[in-house]
Amino acid sequence: MTVDSQGTAGAAPQDAPGRAAGKSQTPPPPSGAKESLRPPRGRRSLPSGLLPYLLVTPALLSMAVLLLYPLFRNVILSFQGVNKREMIRRETPWVGFENYTKLLGDPDFWNVVVRSLVVTAVNVALVMLFGTLIGMLLNRLGKKMRFVLSLALMFAWAMPIVASVTVFKWLFDEQFGVANWLMRSIGFSGYDQHNWFETGFSTFVIVTILLVWGSIPFVALNMYAALTTVGTELYEAAKMDGASGWRTFWSVVFPNLKPFFMITTFLEIIWIFKAFTQVYAMNQGGPDRSSETLPVFAYIEGMGQQHYGLAAAISILTIVMLLVAMSFYFRLILKQEDEQ
Repeated sequence: MTVDSQGTAGAAPQDAPGRAAGKSQTPPPPSGAKESLRPPRGRRSLPSGLLPYLLVTPALLSMAVLLLYPLFRNVILSFQGVNKREMIRRETPWVGFENYTKLLGDPDFWNVVVRSLVVTAVNVALVMLFGTLIGMLLNRLGKKMRFVLSLALMFAWAMPIVASVTVFKWLFDEQFGVANWLMRSIGFSGYDQHNWFETGFSTFVIVTILLVWGSIPFVALNMYAALTTVGTELYEAAKMDGASGWRTFWSVVFPNLKPFFMITTFLEIIWIFKAFTQVYAMNQGGPDRSSETLPVFAYIEGMGQQHYGLAAAISILTIVMLLVAMSFYFRLILKQEDEQ
């Protein structure tokens, strides 16, 4: 018998021995109609999966206004015969694929395409080679020297393109250039007021030096950051096996950093292939348009020769070439994911 707080005697529950023995008792379900949980009044929950799309909507709208609309207008222009006369008379005659057929049948266009591909391949190979070596050097240096070298790389990377082109033009100037003075100091003859921009090949040599110099910091710093993810035990195991530095790179570093090399190489291909300011500001595509790449070729045809429809077609073909390169890259990425 139990006594409640008011002194009333009542019978003890029959399951008291069960509770004493350690059995749990679940409370009975609440009586009455079930009440559904509702959000507070004045607030409505978003449908499932809608919030991420709302968050990226401003970025998508900005891309549509700043990128997609100009691209759409450029595609339309590539099918129109807009030249100087049409611009003055404000006419946009539709010519269909005439601009594309004219380009694809023009030997000069294919010369520029081959030149652009060769310049891109040479620059990307040099950038990846020296960037990887400097990145590995950063990984081996002490804190002070690593800070000094990283600071120098950041200064080179942060320099504006036009300023760097101006410096390189001064270095290779005919009268006051450091390059001519250095060649005469070493003992080479014929470098008294030598014109380094006399031919398209020599112009591209200088442009290559400029592009490699400006691209190495990106690859080197990213390479150093990627090397920090490789465990030291792997280096120790390779050292115990007697592997050389070259063997350690191919057996330890490269397999672990293969995704880094793929994405960095792809980004460098895009950056070098579409480089415009360095090539045009160096020698305006000269001499005799022998140092033109596809972006410079499109600019000169459009703004220089005032063949705006033809220039738009050149830019569209350039985008198509980059899309082909992107397709190969994505195929490699998907293949790598399937292997994992």
